[in-house]
Amino acid sequence: MKQPTQATPTSVMAIARQPILNAKHAVIGYELFDRSINGQAYSSASDAALLFNLLSNADSEMRNTSKSIFINCTHQTLAGGHLTLIEPDRIVLEVPPLDEGDAEDIENYLQTLIDVHKRGFRLAFTESALLPTYASWLPLASFIKVDSTRIDAAELQRIAQALAASNGTQLVAERIESQHQFEQALKAGASLFQGYWFAQPVLIKGQGVRPAQAAIIRLINLIRRQASTPEIEEVFKHDPTLSFNLLRFINSAGFGLSCEVTSFRHAVMLLGLKRLFRWAALLMITSGGAGNGPALGNAAVIRGRLMELLSAYLLPNEEWDNAFVVGIFSLIDSMLGIPLAEALEAIALPQSVTDALLHDTGELAPLLKLTLACENADDQSFADMATALQLTGDQVNTAHLQALVWADNITSG
Repeated sequence: MKQPTQATPTSVMAIARQPILNAKHAVIGYELFDRSINGQAYSSASDAALLFNLLSNADSEMRNTSKSIFINCTHQTLAGGHLTLIEPDRIVLEVPPLDEGDAEDIENYLQTLIDVHKRGFRLAFTESALLPTYASWLPLASFIKVDSTRIDAAELQRIAQALAASNGTQLVAERIESQHQFEQALKAGASLFQGYWFAQPVLIKGQGVRPAQAAIIRLINLIRRQASTPEIEEVFKHDPTLSFNLLRFINSAGFGLSCEVTSFRHAVMLLGLKRLFRWAALLMITSGGAGNGPALGNAAVIRGRLMELLSAYLLPNEEWDNAFVVGIFSLIDSMLGIPLAEALEAIALPQSVTDALLHDTGELAPLLKLTLACENADDQSFADMATALQLTGDQVNTAHLQALVWADNITSG
């Protein structure tokens, strides 16, 4: 008996925004915070998902203003390729100091900061950037943010004086909670201010609509084939939740367009295949499905890439894409919470793919078994399948490592 169609999964999203003001109390920007709620607890989204959700779901006031957007990030976020999805003009990335503050680590991260800065992002650091060990970071700073509740007026004045010689670095006094604190910070030399005395963070709540994993995976496969724009456009036409997410993102504060995009074709052309691929991969990993976390989507990506790499040893190149599809669709039943055969009904797939997935037959079926053996660390099955396919352990292990790295690259950024 056919199971009832499941409702499109949703999740409660909430973004808090708090204004940053100048000495005349004019708003120059907003800091965005993730306040998404999962049940009664804050969600534990990855860095990539956090940035993605903040910029995709900011309200219309944020999209329709030229004011700066301040976003906290980690060093992993900075190194992630997902920043290529964002237009940097309005974005200020708040970069924390390193946990240990080791001089070697500070220098190792310097090139990442330089690359992000060259792309046009402005950077904000804490007062730690004034320490001698962070001397190489300071020239990249557009803002230094200081917690007014931790630093007295004399220290704040010293920081302001140290920044006076810099090239336009502005001092932001945070956590201003009274007029007295504001006046002290202003007198000490701060030029920008943020805190409860001016405004409490405003919550912007909404439902995040999660598209079906099957539609996202089909989109990823079309992009990998470098399909035509009309072909890719058809995917969006047939999946309203996917198209909703695309148009919401392309018109978001992070993309920074001056006019609204309402056409799927226009959105696809604006993003280009490379950025569209990153957007789709990130959407797949962050959207979840059927109560499953992002790990399931990541496992599907690894399977797809591993099967593709293994097929290159054994099959003609026209079958490599099919191997990728087998791997990435092998978990679609778990993602959607319905039987595999039912999940595949709505998607036109090559016969070799359906043979492997539904009937365990054809030339791709042994590759799927080997892939599962790698995933489950089943030594006996691994040895049996590798021998049957005339592949060496080194060949399979190398392909597995490459698949893990590849999946990590697309899902972390």
